[in-house]
Amino acid sequence: MKKGKLFIVSGPSGTGKGTICKRLLEDDPNLRFSVSVTTRPPREGEINGKDYHFITREDYLELLEDNGLLEHASVYGKTLYGTPRQPVMDWMDEGLDVILEIDVQGAFQVRENHPASVLIFILPPSMEELRERIVGRGSETAETLAARLGEAQREIDKSELYDYRVVNDDLEKAVEEVRCIIEAERGK
Repeated sequence: MKKGKLFIVSGPSGTGKGTICKRLLEDDPNLRFSVSVTTRPPREGEINGKDYHFITREDYLELLEDNGLLEHASVYGKTLYGTPRQPVMDWMDEGLDVILEIDVQGAFQVRENHPASVLIFILPPSMEELRERIVGRGSETAETLAARLGEAQREIDKSELYDYRVVNDDLEKAVEEVRCIIEAERGK
């Protein structure tokens, strides 16, 4: 049986990467989404086990110690995120492709251990548009907005190290571009 491929989608907060992943998963029965773990509290409307597995810091550190995370990161200096290893490996062994929606730091960790991973970076049309999208969420203080925009620029600076870069200036077009990337990689 052919082993599944691992696709990593990254991009700054507010670029639409989650929406793009959701659309791809709706249309592709051979694609699985790995739900990350995090120590941050849920945002309004987020569901435990669907958006993230919301866990305690202690449980996170235990997973990390037991080599249960494919990648792990500390974001904004306090919140911990990671990708549980076992579901990803099981799906790939079954011949299914897996998509991870993770940050740049995590993407490079995964690439280190799985060189065949395909890295896809979602870019905003402009920094001003990104700012408007983040502000539109209504969940940021001036301080957290500045931190997110600073982190966004650092991530964008590293996007050239990715296999593909997709500008999300039109959602339908961006979804189709990523879908084409996945199909092309499957054909290799």
